[in-house]
Amino acid sequence: MNNLHQIKNFPVSFFSIIMGLSGLTIVLQKAVDIFNIPKIVPLYVLYFSVIIFFVITIFYLLKILLSRHEVITEFNNPVKINFFPTFSISLLLLSIAFLPVNIKASGYLWYSGMILHFIITLLIIGVWMHHDKFKITHMNPSWFIPAVGNILVPVAGVTHLNPELSWFFFSFGLFFWIILLTIFFYRIFFHEALVEKLIPTLFILIAPPAVGFISYFKLTGEINDFSRILYYFAIFLTILMTIQLKLHSKIKYYLSWWAYSFPLAAISIASALMYHETQLIIYKYIFLILLVSLISVIVLLLFKTAIAILNRQICIEE
Repeated sequence: MNNLHQIKNFPVSFFSIIMGLSGLTIVLQKAVDIFNIPKIVPLYVLYFSVIIFFVITIFYLLKILLSRHEVITEFNNPVKINFFPTFSISLLLLSIAFLPVNIKASGYLWYSGMILHFIITLLIIGVWMHHDKFKITHMNPSWFIPAVGNILVPVAGVTHLNPELSWFFFSFGLFFWIILLTIFFYRIFFHEALVEKLIPTLFILIAPPAVGFISYFKLTGEINDFSRILYYFAIFLTILMTIQLKLHSKIKYYLSWWAYSFPLAAISIASALMYHETQLIIYKYIFLILLVSLISVIVLLLFKTAIAILNRQICIEE
C-alpha cells in the first residue's frame, strides 16, 4: 500500500534529472575535444543517463496505469503542467548525446522527442489559453520549459531532417520565450516572491538564450551579431544567478534543485562552442569554470536525491 501511495505521488519533474545528466554527457563530449579527457568518460555518463531514464519512465508509466486521476490532476496544475515536457526534452537531449555514438539511435530519439514535444506544447498552450484558474502569481521559470524544448529541436534536427522543420521549431520556441520572459519579469517585479520550492527554477532563465545560441549556430553555421546577443544575455543571467547563490544555499532540498543542472550544461556547451569558433582563450577558461561547476552540482544533486529517496522525502503528498 505504501509503494502504491509513492507511485501515486511520483512527480513528472523526475525527468529533469535526465535533462541534467544528458546535459552533462554533452558537456563532457565537448571536454574530450578541448581538454582531451578520455572518451570513455562521457560514454559511461551517457549509459548511466539511459538507465536512469528507463527507470524513471517505468515508474511514471506505472503511475499512469495505476493512478490516472493523479496524472490528470498534475497536468491541470499551473506549475506541474510545465514539467511534462521534461520527458520529450530528455529524448531530444539523449538524441544529441548519441550523435557521436550511434547516429541511428540518435535519429529514433530525435523523431520521437520532436513529435512528442510538439504535441505536448500544443496541449500546454491550449491549457494556458482556456484556463479559468491561473493567476499571475502562478507564473514561474518552469513556464519556459516548453519553449526551451522547441528551441532545442534544431541541435540534432539539422542532422536528421531538412533544416526548414528546425527553423519552424526554433521560430515559435524563441517567440514564446520572449513573450514569457516579459510576463515573468512583470510578475517577479510587481508581485510576491517565488515560494522557496521554486527558487531553484530561477536558473531556468539561463537555458533559453543559451540553447537558442547553440541552435541558431546549428541553423546558420556561423557566429553573428544575433547569436552573440543570445550568448551574452545567457552569460549575464548566469552571473546574475551566481551572485545570488547565498540565497539558494539556505533552501532545503527539493527535486526542483535539478533546475540548476541543465541550464549550467547549456551555457557550458555554448561557451565551448564560442571557444571552438573564435579560439579566444577567455571562452576556454569560462568553459572550464562552468564544467567544474556543473560536475560539482551534478554530484551534489545525485547525493541529495539518493538521500531523499532513502529517507522517503520524495513522492510524498504535497
